[in-house]
Amino acid sequence: MSFLPRALLAGFTGAAVLTAVHQTARLVTADAPRMDVLGMRALARVFRAANTAPPPHDTLYAQTFAGDIAANTLYYALVGAAPGHEWTLGLGLGLAAGVGAVVLPSHLGLGAAPSARTQ
Repeated sequence: MSFLPRALLAGFTGAAVLTAVHQTARLVTADAPRMDVLGMRALARVFRAANTAPPPHDTLYAQTFAGDIAANTLYYALVGAAPGHEWTLGLGLGLAAGVGAVVLPSHLGLGAAPSARTQ
C-alpha cells in the first residue's frame, strides 16, 4: 500500500477511535467534553454567515459528525508525513488538538463550557 492510502487509513482509524471515545463518554457521564456541541455551533455559524438558516438539529448533528470524521482523518493522516518520527509527530499533533479544543472555542465565540469541563 502506498503512502497516501496508508496515511489516510491510519488517520481514519485515529478519527474513529477519538470519536468513539467522545461518544461513549457523552453517554456515560454528564461532565464529558461535548465537542459535538462546539462543532454544531461552528457549522451553524457558517450557515448563518452564508445567509442560510441552519438545518434542523438532527441534520446539523449528522453533518457535524461527518465533517468531524473527515477533518480528523486528514489531520491525523499527517502523522505519517515524517517517516521515523511518527510517535513524536503523533504526540505533538494530539497535544496541539487537545490544547486547541480547550483554549480556542471561547476565543472563537463558541463558548468554553462544552470543551473545558473540569468537574
